[in-house]
Amino acid sequence: WYNPELTSTLLLVPGLIGFIVMISSVVSTSMSIVREKERGTWEQVRMAPINNVSYVVGKTIPYFVISLVSALFIIAAAMVLFGLPMRGSWLLLLFTVSLFLVGALGTGLLVSTLVDSQSLAFQVSLLISMLPTIILSGFIFPIASMPAPIRAITYLVPARYFLVALRAIVLKGVDAHVVSMELSALGVYAVAVLGLASVRLGKEKV
Repeated sequence: WYNPELTSTLLLVPGLIGFIVMISSVVSTSMSIVREKERGTWEQVRMAPINNVSYVVGKTIPYFVISLVSALFIIAAAMVLFGLPMRGSWLLLLFTVSLFLVGALGTGLLVSTLVDSQSLAFQVSLLISMLPTIILSGFIFPIASMPAPIRAITYLVPARYFLVALRAIVLKGVDAHVVSMELSALGVYAVAVLGLASVRLGKEKV
């Protein structure tokens, strides 16, 4: 109905957008705290009069702005180069991308609190962002055709919900209530990873 010519580009390009945004966001923030550990400035952070939540938010905001601009540029390029339509609300698209970015940036911060070197942070962030986004999000392989245990695992992958919402907004022009479940899942994931990053940061400061 929404792709009568069965153009594969309309199916693959939204997945490619999610793939690029996820990897770039996770990798960029996974280096942030680790860089301070390697430079020896982490002791100053531990002594600073700020709480863990404030520190995590402060680390997230600059990367969020940069990542959001990059994501919108990627979407615009997809529309110009590959003819990706925009049949829904730009405001809803912006909100969906923002939720996805916050979760991705939180994942990177969580990785950054778990490792002690930039090389290891890079490898871990690629592993947990690239493989699930390609294999378990519905980007290339349809989730409906996966075995039941694998389908259960896909519910933990934020890119799964992002791709469903993104395709629905740009290809079908749906309203927010149609993708409310996907947006709620992205919001829960973002809060969870940012909360875990704050907890881990508190243990690092002890």
